Amino acid sequence: MKKDIHPKYYEKAQVVCACGNTFTIGSTKERIEVEICSSCHPFYSGQEKIIDTMGRVEKFKRRMAKKQEPKKNLPAGRQGKK
Repeated sequence: MKKDIHPKYYEKAQVVCACGNTFTIGSTKERIEVEICSSCHPFYSGQEKIIDTMGRVEKFKRRMAKKQEPKKNLPAGRQGKK
């Protein structure tokens, strides 16, 4: 096995988030700066928002509501069949 080919391992590397949250992990870098962490990420913090681009969410909800309605103007024997 070759000597001195592995990077130095820092057991107490500090991670700093843009939101100000800091925590320690093991890493080959002494300091890591991140833009988003589990404290400020919308999915993990419970503040997830649906971004509506040009009414797509409303369009999807209308389409799903339309599928839930029972079909009309079909003969009695063909109710719900394609």
